[in-house]
Amino acid sequence: GVLCMEQWRKDGRKEVIMVDLEALVPKDHLLRKIEKVMDYEWLYEKLEPYYCHDNGRPGTDPVVLIKMVLIQHLFGIPSLRQTYREIQVNVAYRWFLGYGLLDGIPHFATVSYAFCKRFPEELTGEIFEHILNKALNNRMIDPSTIFIDGTHIKASANKKKFQKEQVAKVAKVYSGQLRKEVNAEREKLGKKPIEDDEDDRSDGDEGTQATVEKTVSTTDPDCGMFVKGEHERQFAYEAHTACDKKGFVLGVEVTAGNVHDSVAWDKVYDEVTGKFKVQFVTMDAGYKTPWIAKKTIEDGRVPILPYTRYTGNENRYKPWEYTYDSANDTYTCPRGGILRHTTTDRDGKRTYRSTPEQCRNCPCKAKCGANEKGQKMYTTHIWQEYLDLVEQIRKTDRAKKIYAQRKETIERVFADAKEKHAMRYTHHRGLAAVTRWVRLKFAAINLKKLAEWSWNSSIFSCFFSIFSPVAKRTHVFT
Repeated sequence: GVLCMEQWRKDGRKEVIMVDLEALVPKDHLLRKIEKVMDYEWLYEKLEPYYCHDNGRPGTDPVVLIKMVLIQHLFGIPSLRQTYREIQVNVAYRWFLGYGLLDGIPHFATVSYAFCKRFPEELTGEIFEHILNKALNNRMIDPSTIFIDGTHIKASANKKKFQKEQVAKVAKVYSGQLRKEVNAEREKLGKKPIEDDEDDRSDGDEGTQATVEKTVSTTDPDCGMFVKGEHERQFAYEAHTACDKKGFVLGVEVTAGNVHDSVAWDKVYDEVTGKFKVQFVTMDAGYKTPWIAKKTIEDGRVPILPYTRYTGNENRYKPWEYTYDSANDTYTCPRGGILRHTTTDRDGKRTYRSTPEQCRNCPCKAKCGANEKGQKMYTTHIWQEYLDLVEQIRKTDRAKKIYAQRKETIERVFADAKEKHAMRYTHHRGLAAVTRWVRLKFAAINLKKLAEWSWNSSIFSCFFSIFSPVAKRTHVFT
């Protein structure tokens, strides 16, 4: 028993051994899989103009700095400072960087400076695109169906330190097209065309743009106040993201946390559809607007949106109980009254009115919501036909099946990003810095999926070639 106790107390901490770093890293380690699918020559070519080779101190390998950031995002390490400490003691991390056990690791401040000052602004986007193209070349992406949604990221800003500011209103992307169609209808109705939007001008000053009051953080002015739940409010950013049915992130647009999903939708949609051939566009209820329905359908794609509960008065006639006559551009109420198209306002709202004579003595006047004069007014949007078409698509079996995949695609992407890759909050400040940070997060997520699937595919190919000697060998990696 005493001998056994003495063996337990053996201390090998100062034991001198000869070791091969290659042998210490497991063969199936994630970083080995990543090293097998990644290439870095294009990074050296891209970053060569940003380094001077004939004077000054020797610079740190830029690929090593990029790899350190990839390690941070791949393993969900909250900060570069902690990443630096982890690399010092992790054999696999040192192997990935190409450093030995006794080599000094580049300081985290060097990495931070490189991405903030030295490297070009578009580098993170090019890294994201490079990884995405590798997945596309290996036929891992299926962009026929895309899923678009947004997730909030808590900003590095004290929610108690803010000030109210007058911020200029941003014009809607579709305002010009809407104005053109509205004026065309108003001309048919004999109405004066709308020249200048009142919302774009301040009262009494035609040369000043209209403003709205917003809560602006004094710590990070680029973030926005996000109402989380009934009482909780916090400053945040939002990552508006699109992914395919296999969970690969295809595009991302980062905005302040108080920007509505439907406002940022155009940039994400245009970015993804400009690169891939998309057939179905799946979104949640926040994107169920006339413009999104119109643009998607006119582009030859199928929008898949969910059911939205009716929010009007339950004691009155519902909108679907009115019958539209496209030939005469009129609506017929459930009691047979005719409502004529009288005007279209600057927001694209069509107004239909009945004559007081036909509604004054109607027994259902209270139920239809007629005014004191006995006139019923009914409003609908100029692009309502596209929303009606979206409702018909929603009821099909295929649309229901595709919409049900949201929980295992875009929602899974957000869950993994926050739980496994530390995207629940950010230490960075400023929209540009947070955008770089988010793109690298999603680049790491795509890279991890690419490496794992390529590794599994190579194992299957080896197994298949052993038991099927006559099978034709094919290349797994490109």
